[in-house]
Amino acid sequence: MLMLLMSSPAFALTRDDGDDPGPGLSVINTLGLYVAAPIVLFLVIAGITMVAARGSDNPATHGHNTHHPRTR
Repeated sequence: MLMLLMSSPAFALTRDDGDDPGPGLSVINTLGLYVAAPIVLFLVIAGITMVAARGSDNPATHGHNTHHPRTR
């Protein structure tokens, strides 16, 4: 019974040693961190990949002549 009382949610209101939460995020900060930042990161990686593929000597990475002729 004592263990049940010690694990009750009422004790969640008291801070543990070393528990020091920072300030909360605003809506703008949250959207920037979890929506805008991944989109920008994706676009940067895609742009670097396209530039690297364009400068490559491998003809398979270019937009023309990528289809192989059909053989019978």
